[in-house]
Parts: sequence; C-alpha cells; structure tokens
Amino acid sequence: MSPKSDRPVVTRFAPSPTGYLHIGGGRTALFNWLYARGRGGKFLLRIEDTDRERSTPEATAAILRGLTWLGLDWDGEVVSQFARKDRHAEVAHQMLARGTAYKCFSTQEEIATFRAAREAEGASYAVFLSPWRDADPASFPDAPYAIRMKAPRTGETVIDDSVQGRVVIQNATLDDMIVLRSDGVPTYMLAVVVDDHDMGVTHVIRGDDHLNNAARQQMVYDAMGWEIPTWAHIPLIHGPDGKKLSKRHGATGVEEYQAMGYPAAGMRNYLTRLGWAKGDAEIFTTEQALQMFDLEGIGRAPARLDFKKLENTCGHHMAMADDAALLHELGEFLVSVGKPCLTDDQALLMKTALTFLKKSAKIFPDLVDKASFLLISRPIVPDEQAAAALDTVSRGILKSLTPQLHNAIWTKDALEPILTRVAAESGLGFGKLAAPLRAALAGRTVTPSVYDMMLVIGQDESIARLTDAAD
Repeated sequence: MSPKSDRPVVTRFAPSPTGYLHIGGGRTALFNWLYARGRGGKFLLRIEDTDRERSTPEATAAILRGLTWLGLDWDGEVVSQFARKDRHAEVAHQMLARGTAYKCFSTQEEIATFRAAREAEGASYAVFLSPWRDADPASFPDAPYAIRMKAPRTGETVIDDSVQGRVVIQNATLDDMIVLRSDGVPTYMLAVVVDDHDMGVTHVIRGDDHLNNAARQQMVYDAMGWEIPTWAHIPLIHGPDGKKLSKRHGATGVEEYQAMGYPAAGMRNYLTRLGWAKGDAEIFTTEQALQMFDLEGIGRAPARLDFKKLENTCGHHMAMADDAALLHELGEFLVSVGKPCLTDDQALLMKTALTFLKKSAKIFPDLVDKASFLLISRPIVPDEQAAAALDTVSRGILKSLTPQLHNAIWTKDALEPILTRVAAESGLGFGKLAAPLRAALAGRTVTPSVYDMMLVIGQDESIARLTDAAD
C-alpha cells in the first residue's frame, strides 16, 4: 500500500542500548523531533533491546540522558522492543494464515550447502530458495521450523525515499526473509515493522545505512496489508577528513559534548544545520528551526563535522541566551564534569556578570574561566604574569587609589574619572594602570573589563582586594 500524506505525523527514534548515544544518533533523533513537533505531531522513543547479550540498562540510561540534554522530549512511555516479542510472533503467525509466509524446515547445514552449490555455479546472488515455500502441508515433518516471508521472485521493489529519491532493488537479490526463528524468537526486520505499525509511525527518518533494510521491511508491510510509512534515509556524519566519524576525530558521544561545555541550544542549531539547509539560515533558535525544518532540505551527501563552526554557532547561542537559563545550564555542566556547584553568593554574582561574560564565551569552560575573578576568594594569589605587574611602583599607585574609592559612587561613570586621574598623577595612561588593577582584582592580567569586575564584586570586596595587593 502507498503512504498517505493526510495522517497526523508520528516519528520515532529507535536506538539500540549497546553503548552511549552517538552524535549521529543524536542528530537523527533531532530530525525526527523537529519534523514531528513542527507539525503538531508525536515523537516516540523505542529502545531496540532485542540483543539481550549487548543491551544494558546503563546504555539505555545514557541514551535518555543524552536526549534530555539535547532538549528532545518524547510522547508517552519509552517502548521496549524486547517486551513486545509475543506481539511480533503473533504477526508472524498471522502472515502464515494470510499465505504471505510459510513454514521452513531447512537446517543450517542444508542452507549452507545450497548456497555453496549456487556460488560454485557462478550465480550472481546466492539467495536461498527454500524447498518448503510451496510444499504440501501433508509433507511437513514433526520438527522445529522457521517462518519465512514469501518475497516476490521477479520484478523490482521501489523505495520512494524523501531524501534519496527513487531507489530500485531487484527482487532477485532478496531472499525469503525469516521473520520468526525456529526457537520462536522474532527477527529484527519483523520487529521493527510491527512496532512502527502498532505505534502509528507515519515517517521513518533514520540513517541511510538502513536503506537496504527498507526493501525487506516494505515487503512485511505489503504482506500484512499495512500502510507504508514515508521513508527518509539521511546520510551519515563524517569527520573533517571526509571519513566515517570515529574516536580519532574527537568526541563521538552526545554526553561528551555536554562535558566539553557546549550549550545545548548551540548544539541543536549546529546539528540541525549539519546536512540540512533552508536558504541562508545559519544561526537560528529552536523555535525557528521547528518552523523551517523539512525533509526536502536534507542533502544526500554525508555531512562533515566542523568543530570550529560548532564553536562559532555555540558562541552565538551563548551570547543570546536568557541569563537565568544559562546559569541553570552552567550548573548542569559543572555537575556533568564533577566540579563543585556554585554557592548561592557565587550564583548571584554570576547572574550579574553574565551580561558581559556571555558575549565573548563560546563554551562553558570559557565562561568559567572568564568568571574566575568572582569565583576566587581572598587572599588572592596572583599568577606569574600578574605578580610581575604588581611591582613596587604599581603597589604604590594602588595604595594612593584605595582611599579615594571609599566614598565613591559605585558606578562606571563615577569610577572612571577617579582611576583616570590617579593614573595621570602617576604619569601613566589608564592602560598602564589596568594591568596591576587586573592583577589585584583577579590574580591574572587577562580578565574582563576592570570596571565590570569592580561593579560585580562590589565596593567592599574591590577595596579589600586592592588593599591586599598594595600591602
């Protein structure tokens, strides 16, 4: 049956819980989420945990954490594919009853012998042709059997893919796929289709490494008379060198990117744009992405991960982030890397400082580094460069400056003429005074603006730090 376009959109993300959430999987989930949410549809989550030896609860938890960090919420409960094995087996027997599948009693040895003989004959495809496909039920032995789907032997199967276009597969290359093994365990190919059908999935958006599976899965839909979903097989993500993304290129797991300090909004923007385009849009909010995202904008070529562009995108999102939301995400970042959370006092100071700190930070470690002046406490131990800036002359200037700050109005407009006058009286421009001021206030010579720091930490703390340095 052909897919319809008037059904409410339902997408799904269906990872295998055998490890962390790969960045490519994160992008696939994001594409599904954007497509469904942007059309008022549902985004479902299914854990394909039928591989009992490799599937672990820890991996499932890691996948959920990764999706949550990316800001991707799902509808309803998380579905376990393994828990639905009885339903999968039920459908296999329904296919038997419909005559679209058959019992196969062939042993592994017989199958191997058949394929070896075909290869020896020089056959292009060593597709197993079961002798039980059209056998008389009266000849069935009392032995275990697998259930095989009756695949068409001639002609072609066409996949109308929203990304890859029209994909034609010759039916001669497709065997009668097993849908239920002789031990009663359903196969992955059957389970996926049954789950997608029962969950009402209208659009299957997944990696193009599944494109060949679509032909066999489409046959299951046809065998059951079910409506075929819209297929959309997206290219994989490659490293900067054009090769398949791996550990040699850097981080590959979503949680690694959180630990590296990338803001989630920037990561969503970058991953959305990675392999998809809409006009000249480069930097956009999630709300804008929901309005713009479509399947037509997905390219067919593999996308290349560009860490410089990722940082640049995240820098834009850091600068335009809501301060309260950014402070909250900073706290989550600190927890993810095992660092102490901000104290209440530090959080108050940080919220004030975010106005200028976030404009030049791209990732959270940048933000923390630039905020070091408000995270340290007296006595401040200067680094080597800062100590060099606090020579005898500089300390003398700070000593003459400090008394003039006690009664000052604590605004930049009031402080600027005081600092400028003290510098001039010492025969210096303000630029020469800035280094010892930074050293005294932050213990380093590369810091935010002197005025910004003094206004954030306040009058008493500023004077105390300058006094310590002068003494």
